[in-house]
Amino acid sequence: MHLVINTFGATLQKENNLFVITTPEGKQSFPPDIVKSISISKAARITSDAIILAIKHQVEVLFVNDLGNPEGRVWSVQYGSISNIRKAQVNFLYSKASLEWVKDLINQKLDNQVALLLALQPEKEVLPAYNIFKSAINSIEDYKRKINEIEGEFLSDVAPSIRGWEGAAGKRYFQAISKLFPEQYSFQSRDRQPAKDPFNALLNYAYGMLYGKIEGALIKAGLDPYIGIFHRDDYNRPALVFDVIEKYRSWMDYVVIQLCLAEAFPEESMEQELPDGPLLLGPLAKRILIQSVNDYLSEVIQLQGKSMGRMAHIVEDMHRLARFFIKNSSE
Repeated sequence: MHLVINTFGATLQKENNLFVITTPEGKQSFPPDIVKSISISKAARITSDAIILAIKHQVEVLFVNDLGNPEGRVWSVQYGSISNIRKAQVNFLYSKASLEWVKDLINQKLDNQVALLLALQPEKEVLPAYNIFKSAINSIEDYKRKINEIEGEFLSDVAPSIRGWEGAAGKRYFQAISKLFPEQYSFQSRDRQPAKDPFNALLNYAYGMLYGKIEGALIKAGLDPYIGIFHRDDYNRPALVFDVIEKYRSWMDYVVIQLCLAEAFPEESMEQELPDGPLLLGPLAKRILIQSVNDYLSEVIQLQGKSMGRMAHIVEDMHRLARFFIKNSSE
């Protein structure tokens, strides 16, 4: 269970070793052993007793902004062999093996984009949408081939080229997706911050949720979220999160696409003061999206011979990544 507390004036506290949420509508109690994470917006409050209860049960607590991006987090100090793993992580950053790791990472991202386009591709008779999807798939495969063929002694020598081809592939990917939606969900291009249309606003919020979950999985695995391999180490930005999230973005794309195709959001669930101004998700839109994302990440699927929820696969992948860094840090 994921507790999301974004009602104005809501309070999360501890009573009788339970998490208790108090709102104007009343109280709800939750035993800590069924709670996986707690997300709190600026409109709500949490007591220190509730935070300590969360730490004791290794329940991560995230403080998020209006866009769903984590602004802060509370976690236990007992995670992982942080020192040894972080040393290996830094060594790997400057190793020759880092280039192949990045190429494999981007390959997975582009493969996921192609798979989703193939799943959504209209029938051959639906023109011009079918041809747009076919062209986008061919272009992504072409960019993937260029990335695989690039060579360099170090990642820094070729990273700008890889970023350029990755970005170009993403542009073709979203151009195709834009042809799927009814008018109220149509969009011209991928718009990160601030979004001005429902699709981009929903996708930004879903990505923000995923950022927080991946950062937590990295911390639990003993990895430093701020030491990136491919993305630049900008000040106070979790660069490694931006690296590893690439292979999971299509999961959020799928959730948001399905919600838009189902026209799941009433017009009044989103807020936009000016016609061309930023569009924000209201409480109802956030509730629908958050529940959909959490349900999707909890769904059991089989990957690499194991049947687990998608979020459990992410956690295991981060532990596997820590072991990979240790094994390959000196190569």
